[in-house]
Amino acid sequence: MACAEEIQALVKSYRGDLEKDMAKYACLRDLDIFVLDNSLRESTVGQLRGHTLESKWDLYNEVKKCNYKDIIVASFSHMTRVDDVWMKQLVDSGADRTGLWAFSEITEGAGASKVPDTETVPVGLRKMKDAGLWNVIFEVDLSDVIYDFDKFPMEKMLQLIKKWLVWCHTNLHHDSKVCVSFRDLAETMPDHPDRVFMTVDFLAKLPANIRPYGLMYEEPGKTMPEECGNWAKYIRAIMNNNNWKAHLLVHVHEKYGYCDATALQCLMDGANGIWASLCIEGASMGAASSTVTLMNLVRMGNKKVLKKFNCSYLRKAAIKITQITTGIDPHIKQPIYGARALDFVFNLTKDEFDLATFFGEHAPVRITTLSSPEMILKRMTYLFGQDPQFTVEIARNMKEKMLEDLKSNRKEEYMSESGLAILFDRAGGKLSEKMRDVIAQKKEQDPYHQRLIAEIRKTWNCWDLNEEGKRDNMLQYDSFYNGFMAPYFGCYRCSDTKRALKAIDMDADGQVDWTEFCVYLKWAVAQYPNVKNSEELLEIAFRKGIIPAMRDGTK
Repeated sequence: MACAEEIQALVKSYRGDLEKDMAKYACLRDLDIFVLDNSLRESTVGQLRGHTLESKWDLYNEVKKCNYKDIIVASFSHMTRVDDVWMKQLVDSGADRTGLWAFSEITEGAGASKVPDTETVPVGLRKMKDAGLWNVIFEVDLSDVIYDFDKFPMEKMLQLIKKWLVWCHTNLHHDSKVCVSFRDLAETMPDHPDRVFMTVDFLAKLPANIRPYGLMYEEPGKTMPEECGNWAKYIRAIMNNNNWKAHLLVHVHEKYGYCDATALQCLMDGANGIWASLCIEGASMGAASSTVTLMNLVRMGNKKVLKKFNCSYLRKAAIKITQITTGIDPHIKQPIYGARALDFVFNLTKDEFDLATFFGEHAPVRITTLSSPEMILKRMTYLFGQDPQFTVEIARNMKEKMLEDLKSNRKEEYMSESGLAILFDRAGGKLSEKMRDVIAQKKEQDPYHQRLIAEIRKTWNCWDLNEEGKRDNMLQYDSFYNGFMAPYFGCYRCSDTKRALKAIDMDADGQVDWTEFCVYLKWAVAQYPNVKNSEELLEIAFRKGIIPAMRDGTK
């Protein structure tokens, strides 16, 4: 065993190494980040559903609520797309065009010769002129995939870029803001970093009136954060050597789980901005979102971000943009804006930076076998209000039931209203009217499950009408027994049947209310969603819900 002096030496070394490693993040606290929003373009790439005119407006309005000033609104091509029509609507609406951007190729094409057309004005520029836009993102390729640089040397490529920079200021607007985007940087840097450095140096030395507003590059999800960060480092070094204080923006795709870390690495190494959607949705597996990047800066203490953007709305915007784009909610485990991003899981102690508090939302307490009794009580109170039955003792019993379920190979969830209520019932609690009403108000979402419950309700209505000729949503004990309980209980007057009826009759009025019975039906479809038919649903409700609750209530 190490002596005390050796342990202390390790402690000192650890703290020193940690301090040195963490120092690199200090620059993020003071970064005045530039955000070029790409929600209208990135979020539609690779989606099964494209954007309609209506969805374009919905996306645009969500972006504006975040106080983003610079927005990519179109990518024009020879085909007439929604972008073309929508841009006319946007301009006609009187939108401030100083922050509106669109993509354009640097050439109209290259063809089989791999030599770019240097004369024809690219279609993106022509359509921007027609639409009344003037902020351009030129897509430039410098690897050997698109062009033959033996036939078309770098000197000609640089002159081509300059030609269209001059054209923009002459034909679009004298205050055109132009960014040059290195689209294939990941393919270029391994073998031809000289082409990239030559281009940056050339652009940095142009006259101030035509010099680009900024540079951009994207990473396809294949490189490590440090490699991508070094691209930013060396590009920024060339810019600094020429006293060129332009923006350097990065866009990182997801592939192996590094996208958000890579975006932050680039910001630490020389980039001062991002071009990104508010949500991860995009080509392939998506891309690092501005929501996650900005919230990482906020949690590191960046006050400039809080002043510049409506950060408290970022989560809602990311959720809505995901819904508009995909038709469904974000993945529940998506950081920052997924359904479980705000959850308490192990205890009720808040993190130093608490997302739920920041966004002004309630942090759900996730109920698992790792939950403490206090967490179970908090969740019960949140869902059903105060109840004298909600004690630490009953919470301990509920946790024991969860562990028993796992040991007996019974895998269920205890987070939903019905799941938690039935667990409470099985642990010795008595379902209350408030619990019944809360679960009754929860609408079943799955159409198949709705149909199964509707079939059972049809049988219920027949017995309801037979009692007094009118429906009151209540069944006498004998009617409920004959209609539903008989297959599971030997006789109406035996003690087991009475205990089961007592377990269902939550308000103790001597009758079974449909909403009382529905608690168990909704619980059954939630826990066993692959149920085959209404008969099996009733079987599960009685054998796994009502009967265990009845037995536990007698202990």
